[in-house]
Amino acid sequence: MNIFRNKLLSISCGILLLLSGAIFLFPKRAYNSIESFSIWIRDYFGNFYLYLGLFCVLFLLGIALSPLGKLKLGKPTDKPKYTRWAWISMLYSAGMGAGILLRAVQEPVYMYLNPPITTGASDKTLALEYTFYQWGFTAWAFYGLFALVIGHYLFAKNKKALVSSSVSHLFKNKALLKSIDIIVILATVFGLVGAVGLGTTQINGGVNHLLKGDLGLLSTIILTLFICGVAFLSAWKGINKGIKNISKVNIFVTILLLLFVLSQSDLIIISKRFSEALFSYLKDFIPLSLAIGKFDPGIQFLTDWTYYYWAFWLAWAPFTGVFIARISKGRTLREMLLGVMIIPSLGSFLWFTVFGENAFQLIDNWGNYNNEFGNVFTSIFIFLKHYPMQFLVNATVVLLLTGFLLTSVDSAIFVLSMFSDRGNPNPKKSHRTIWSVIIAIFSVAMLVLGNVKPEIDVLIALQKVLIITSLPFALFIPVMSFLFLKDLLNK
Repeated sequence: MNIFRNKLLSISCGILLLLSGAIFLFPKRAYNSIESFSIWIRDYFGNFYLYLGLFCVLFLLGIALSPLGKLKLGKPTDKPKYTRWAWISMLYSAGMGAGILLRAVQEPVYMYLNPPITTGASDKTLALEYTFYQWGFTAWAFYGLFALVIGHYLFAKNKKALVSSSVSHLFKNKALLKSIDIIVILATVFGLVGAVGLGTTQINGGVNHLLKGDLGLLSTIILTLFICGVAFLSAWKGINKGIKNISKVNIFVTILLLLFVLSQSDLIIISKRFSEALFSYLKDFIPLSLAIGKFDPGIQFLTDWTYYYWAFWLAWAPFTGVFIARISKGRTLREMLLGVMIIPSLGSFLWFTVFGENAFQLIDNWGNYNNEFGNVFTSIFIFLKHYPMQFLVNATVVLLLTGFLLTSVDSAIFVLSMFSDRGNPNPKKSHRTIWSVIIAIFSVAMLVLGNVKPEIDVLIALQKVLIITSLPFALFIPVMSFLFLKDLLNK
């Protein structure tokens, strides 16, 4: 394959290489530019991100609960290819993955000790409610919207598996359509590299914790290359042989870990806290989503948490949405949308309740908290020190982190290959090879940059880049949704 004949692939790869080169040559200037631009977006579009999240949830609920929900994703005769268990395993592994391990203890504890708002609920219930909000329906609504729209045009309209397919019947300018797909690819790579950086750093932190040492940057680089290599093999084999099997193992081990902690918990307290936090979340969902009145945590908190999370979910939405659409063919829109929004959200809520409530109790019992759970990379390992078989359990967490990271990377490689192979739902293996190499190079470059320039936190820079690169999606979603609904109603 001649890469230069494929403009979408060559332009995307060229931009990524130029950006990485610019960051290496002018790190401080690049960081300052990113910082300024992200603040500008925050000031002018921050509230728009919030409104957009609420819109996506209500839009998908409206379609799912209306007569349109009976329509299938695909032809009326299409049947689901995957069992419900395999389907849920794959969409959850691709959509959340290592993040639930990264934040399992650290985020609920942060919210408990630094309540973002005051509602009258107990600090523990509020901490879980806010964690639910940032990991719940809105995140999955972003994913579900792209899955719905792209799946519809791919399976019902026989169009290419590209985000631009949703507007190709309205805009005939090829340069504009190609620009949309290039932005999608760039945002996907930045979002993925951010996840790889966070994930491999946490895995390395876990290994250091287990071995009571410091393996340093080289081990993180080797781990990153290993992750990308195995993910390439999984993507090379395709969804049926590679991605599906790893996803099912991930979910099985996650459930075992959850049950392990749950078996040593006070089930009455866990049930009570889960119910209270879920009720508060459902009751407060709209004012939380609009950050109005007493539900406004302030611009600094929104910037550090909510805007970043919304930008992260948006950056992942195109590739995760395409992947969900790919595995959801044959299901009704109602089943897909409610399944995507509700089932993974409830799973995350239970997860954060079990780990969060037990962490709260540890802090209360200590009487003197010294930020033991403040480090996002090591908090879960410190937490599990207080349970039996800690070495085995922590080793399991390291393996689980690796597995989740693998499914995120391999599904991203597969979908990026679909994008660059002109929307081919079964992309050529040459494309999978190229994206595996690009992702590995870019991920290692970010890790090395953070070591060479320690005064620059590269992961924070990537978070700010995500806010920038996700803005076009945020502006594009209302247009895409309107055109999709119009097309669906005119069937």
